[in-house]
Amino acid sequence: MTLRTTLMALVTAASLIAGKTVAQPGKSPLITFRIVFQTGAASDPKGKEGIASLTAAMLADGGSKRMTYQQRIDALFPMAASIGWYVDKEMTTFSAETHVDNLDKFYAILREALLEPGWREDDLRRLKDDMTNALRIGLRGNNDEELGKEVLYATLYKGHPYQHHNLGRAAAIQSITLADLQAFYRARYTAANLTIAVAGGYPSDFVARMEKDFAALPKGTPAAPKLPPPAPLKGRHLVMVEKQTRSVAVSLGFPMTVKRGDPDFVPLLVAQSWLGQHRNSGVRLFDRMREQRGLNYGDYAYIEYFPEGMYRFEPEPNLARRQQIFQIWIRPVQPETAHFALRLGIFEFERIVREGMSEDEVAQTRNFLSKYVNLLTKTKRAELGYAIDSQFYGIPDYNAYLKAALAKLTRDDVNRAIRKHWTPRNMVIVMVGRNTAQLRDAIVSDALSPMKYNSPKPEEILQEDKVVERLKLGIPAANTSIVKAETLFE
Repeated sequence: MTLRTTLMALVTAASLIAGKTVAQPGKSPLITFRIVFQTGAASDPKGKEGIASLTAAMLADGGSKRMTYQQRIDALFPMAASIGWYVDKEMTTFSAETHVDNLDKFYAILREALLEPGWREDDLRRLKDDMTNALRIGLRGNNDEELGKEVLYATLYKGHPYQHHNLGRAAAIQSITLADLQAFYRARYTAANLTIAVAGGYPSDFVARMEKDFAALPKGTPAAPKLPPPAPLKGRHLVMVEKQTRSVAVSLGFPMTVKRGDPDFVPLLVAQSWLGQHRNSGVRLFDRMREQRGLNYGDYAYIEYFPEGMYRFEPEPNLARRQQIFQIWIRPVQPETAHFALRLGIFEFERIVREGMSEDEVAQTRNFLSKYVNLLTKTKRAELGYAIDSQFYGIPDYNAYLKAALAKLTRDDVNRAIRKHWTPRNMVIVMVGRNTAQLRDAIVSDALSPMKYNSPKPEEILQEDKVVERLKLGIPAANTSIVKAETLFE
């Protein structure tokens, strides 16, 4: 029996997956919905970047044929319920939860929202402004960390369907018409692209009722866009985002072909977790950069897209992508330590690629991940989301998939995957801050970047600092650019 056959046999009986329906009946009085269409920002037509998000917003935050948006809000308020939405590159997700006592009334509203949209001009104007403000004010103006991460993705995927932000481009959003939205809805919101997921103490005939209702959608065909490989990277590249801010946010990374279900995914997940598990103070980057040197609030690494990391402890499901990147996120540092912090992050990354992980490090991280995975599905909302993602990737239940792979994993598996897929010499670095030309020149010239501390440090740290402050980053001026924040995502 092959490993894949063994893994596929581990799909849990708690989740009944029939076709593209995920049903998890139970005794909870809370009924949880997750309705996902396999379409997203990567399907936005050129010049209409943002149409996937605006379509979803019109359904969830606009009115239906029967109800205006305000009437929907008034009807949902006594139920303490709402309809959430978000769009990623290849998935559009609608989520909701209601008490079983309100199920019929709530479901009628949810069904109408997704199947009978109102397409009102006043909703369109309001939502265009909301999305444009989210890009210009929420992202560019108020969130240096997310800005750096999104610029990294846009740079790595230049000329690719993944390039633009999930919300689109500000100017393109304003050009989208109701006719554009209706055409996108008809083409993309089809039965072939739909997955329905529901959990809780719903009536025995409820899932069949949902399936019958959503069968009213056009049958369609799977509409995943063609994805070319991202342009290959040669050497290190530096993008400086000029913005009036008191600190410097840093993100660096490169594209990867590895995704869930691939043989090297779990080995790389172990390496990523040891290097920079999100919000974990016991990992290498956090320890060396924050704990030992007090450079910033935290330092993390990722092999899957993880937006809004400053707000979340666990990743959101239904961000499944056929292409991923490796990323290190260095949370904002003082301008005078930015050059050193960048060097230290790359120094630690080069170390794991050069030396690999020890037997004990692999064992400890494997043990951690086998327990941490339980946190990822601690709610029904998340459990449904991970079940849908597992369908996307063609793997069994994620919890069972990961634990089975971890049980067989060896140190050699991990270190081989690191050497094969992680390339310290080829990456894009994004830094968001002010006076970026001065910092760019120091980085290009490989000028010394000595650290100064306000309190005594162990000799081991001081000696290592002497090596780090001289680390050659080898970034030629031709591989650098400076962009103004206010020009991004326009």
